Amino acid sequence: MEWHTTDAQSLSIIDREIGEHSFSPSEYEIVRRVIYATADFDYKSLIRFSDQALQSGAAALAARSTIIVDVPMVQVGIAPTIQQTFANPVYCSMEALTRPQREKTQAAWGMETLARRYPEGIFVIGEAQTALVSLIELVEAEEIKPALVIGTPAGFVGVDVAVERLKDSLIPHIRIEGRKGSAVVAAAIVNGLVDLSWQAYGQEHNAIG
Repeated sequence: MEWHTTDAQSLSIIDREIGEHSFSPSEYEIVRRVIYATADFDYKSLIRFSDQALQSGAAALAARSTIIVDVPMVQVGIAPTIQQTFANPVYCSMEALTRPQREKTQAAWGMETLARRYPEGIFVIGEAQTALVSLIELVEAEEIKPALVIGTPAGFVGVDVAVERLKDSLIPHIRIEGRKGSAVVAAAIVNGLVDLSWQAYGQEHNAIG
């Protein structure tokens, strides 16, 4: 994204207030993006990166892997950055054509349908906990092997269990611990990762394209 003077001032304030941390430079760039998008410093202690999450996600972006999101708000939030860089296809589970399922939400059933279609894609769950559960069930059954899962749904019932299963899945992922999370957080993580990846792969990608 293009940064303006007010953005730089805001990031400077975040850098000053966040203090010491143990994030790598790339992880920190994503954390500060989330704080910038939410004005919530709690995310410093809530965001978690699995081993190889950023490397796997960056490689998948550069390979133009398909991105599957759970809700339109995430899709809208990441579309401009994606279009200006790697131009990955982006599909939303809420818009997937599926047959109605009484026991599953539209987001969950759409996520399951798209995951089977793009088993090695990048999956972004910003809001629908049910979509995250459906995705993890497919991972646990070894039906899919995502390049990266970003899981940031907010919730009061069962969200911690879903996130814990994501943690235990050994799939590269970025997650939020606890109840907090939102589509805004998910979009901020994706946009930060895209910008980092474009810095790493952009020249090579332009040469190939």
